[in-house]
Amino acid sequence: MRLGLMVGYSGAQLQLPLETIKEAERLGFDSVWVAEAYGSDAVTTASWILANTSTIKVGTAIMQLGARTPACTAMTAMSLDHLSGGRFILGLGPSGPQVVEGWHGVPYGKPITRLKEYVEIVRKILAREAPLAHQGEHYQIPYRGLDGTGLGKPLKSILHGDPGLKIYTAGITPNGVRAAAEIADGFFPVWMEPERFDLFAEPLAQGFAAAGKARGLAEFDVAPFVRVVLGDDLDACRRPIKEHLALYIGGMGARSRNFYNDYTRRLGYAEAAARIQDLYLAGRKEEAIAAVPDALVDACSLVGPRGRIHEGLARWKAAAARGEVGTLVVAGGASVEALRLLAAELL
Repeated sequence: MRLGLMVGYSGAQLQLPLETIKEAERLGFDSVWVAEAYGSDAVTTASWILANTSTIKVGTAIMQLGARTPACTAMTAMSLDHLSGGRFILGLGPSGPQVVEGWHGVPYGKPITRLKEYVEIVRKILAREAPLAHQGEHYQIPYRGLDGTGLGKPLKSILHGDPGLKIYTAGITPNGVRAAAEIADGFFPVWMEPERFDLFAEPLAQGFAAAGKARGLAEFDVAPFVRVVLGDDLDACRRPIKEHLALYIGGMGARSRNFYNDYTRRLGYAEAAARIQDLYLAGRKEEAIAAVPDALVDACSLVGPRGRIHEGLARWKAAAARGEVGTLVVAGGASVEALRLLAAELL
């Protein structure tokens, strides 16, 4: 099992934990991941990290589809891959309608259809087998709309990309997982209970079958974000994870379209998910945080004293042995001490 480090996106002031990233690189971590919401962007932060490291891979988890055209994303990926000596990983996701329409000002559309078209276009650009042409529901290249000039023509990238560049997607709905298995090299469960791979098994199998070629988990990376908080006070360690879960389960999306809430229900916490959402949307955030079950935190995270984390890692090792987890992406601002513990246990 490989180890990754999730840096995420910034708050009001953009800062990167470069010393922690360099320590992860020294410890033998395989990758570090950056994100974007509606503040700091993933490309700038990925570039900065690549420029300040030498061996660790850097990926985007994720770049939002609505923020860039597929061609722009392909240009960015090729540029970063060249300049870093092949250390860039492209992570893509549709985000949600509140951000896509409320921030980027573009229609959300059909997220899985858009994702499939997007990845297809990026892969065509990387392959350079022919000038780029695509006529889909979301993207038409060259553009032939009535408001166009009609002068667009198929082009082939000047820069030669790597057709084998790894592409990961974000998606925890069954359709999203199915699409990841069909078109991508891996996907990110935003949090995961290692014994509940059954939530992903069927859509993954369907996606592999739809790809029309022999592939399976051996050629695909399940890379869950696992929040790790090392400390002697168990309740204090659980607190930041409960804050994170309350935000996503309760407020990361409209009541009728919150993918994280739906996912939590599928994990078996339907009653808690409903209560967290009700409290969070009513502005009662402290109560929403308190409503996050300890059991959910413990199932999907590694928290508490060194010995407790050591015991918890056995569940993740077992999942890796079954081929159900390829990269454990350490999230949640884990301390250097926690990274060293994980490296000693897993690398």
